[in-house]
Amino acid sequence: MLAMGCMNIAGSLSSCYVATGSFSRTAVNFSAGCQTSVSNIVMAVTVFLCLELFTRLLYYTPMAILASIILSALPGLIDMNEACYIWKVDKFDFLACIGAFFGVLFVSVETGLVVAVSISFAKILIQSIRPGIEVLGRVPRTEAFCDVSQYPMATSTPGILVIRISSGSLCFANANFIRERILKWVMEEENELAKGRVNAVILDMGNLMNIDTSGILVLEELHKRLFSRGVQLAMVNPRWLVIYKLKVANFVDKIGKKWVFLTVAEAVDACLSSKFPEP
Repeated sequence: MLAMGCMNIAGSLSSCYVATGSFSRTAVNFSAGCQTSVSNIVMAVTVFLCLELFTRLLYYTPMAILASIILSALPGLIDMNEACYIWKVDKFDFLACIGAFFGVLFVSVETGLVVAVSISFAKILIQSIRPGIEVLGRVPRTEAFCDVSQYPMATSTPGILVIRISSGSLCFANANFIRERILKWVMEEENELAKGRVNAVILDMGNLMNIDTSGILVLEELHKRLFSRGVQLAMVNPRWLVIYKLKVANFVDKIGKKWVFLTVAEAVDACLSSKFPEP
């Protein structure tokens, strides 16, 4: 009773629920390898038999031995290794973990839950606003195209800019960012080519799972701005839902059906064999 009182006094300082029992029984069950609630039946039968048959023998068991059993099981309730693992893998997930911990500790369970959900939502929002987008280059003596920043041996094709959209969705949150990044790379590529110019921009859309009306409008605007500079826009491996929406919006007809390809290598070869008019 003294321990229960001390526990409730300490818990009241951190908005903890009133405790009428301890974690010791659950912790011991977990450390023993229990997986389901059926273990409670086994535990109840065992306790009943012990009380009926071994009460006199267990009466003389020192309290230190019983306490050691509980204390040896309690550390399993706090998994520091998992927290360290989360920190190593994803700092944002660790921030959500810490936010939930301190929210529950100093305010309430509801507050901790709200903090964790808010941080996780902010993570998703940030990733949506600034999606992954890379310039691809051909790996020598292969038909594979990889990120030039990740694979320095990959070489770009002069006059052709191959770009991969790594985001799963092209939507209102990230469409403008993608458009401005592509136009910036086109200008940088033309500056590097000096007397030459970019003839085609190839979009690898294999990772794109969905596109909304804002994304389609941005693609149309991108096509217009590139076309005004004499740059042809091509698409590679769009998913069924994406190509369906682009067809319904007549975007495929605007760029030309012949500029939709299955692989990046096919698109590059088609651009190399085509003659582009001067802007």
